[in-house]
Amino acid sequence: MRTVIVLPYDKQWPLMFESESSLIQALLGVVVKGVHHIGSTSVPGLAAKPVIDILLEVLGVNELDKCNSVMTQAGYIARGENGISGRRYFIKGGDKRSHQVHAFAVGDMQVVKHLAFRDYLIKNREEAELYADIKRAAALASKNDAQRYSELKAGFIEHHLQLALVGFER
Repeated sequence: MRTVIVLPYDKQWPLMFESESSLIQALLGVVVKGVHHIGSTSVPGLAAKPVIDILLEVLGVNELDKCNSVMTQAGYIARGENGISGRRYFIKGGDKRSHQVHAFAVGDMQVVKHLAFRDYLIKNREEAELYADIKRAAALASKNDAQRYSELKAGFIEHHLQLALVGFER
């Protein structure tokens, strides 16, 4: 069973992203058009679940699907769309999850949303701290139910994502 825990920011998270990003780019080659560190571990100083979220922009999800065996060899489990249309989702580490890869075709609106929200939290320290408080409370209240944890954060994310998208330039 996975444990939902929110930890203080760890300066190793960007290094963990860089290492895994290099591995993924080497494995997938020309299929990858962009790799981004997203999620709370990408925001300096922000408390987070200790799971590195990686956003891949790919030539196309069908091309990426042909690489599932390569991702499996690197320790990932392919989960298909996993609830988000047009996404390819991979997890690494099982119950002790270390990385999650969210892949979308270049130009998909989900790429913009993820980057806008990340950049918004980086620029807005007070909102990031409020988000950390919400995440800590959600982790306690969810009793290791990952879906419940996500539901408890959803209102904050939806509201602040709309603010983040206003004037976001990529």
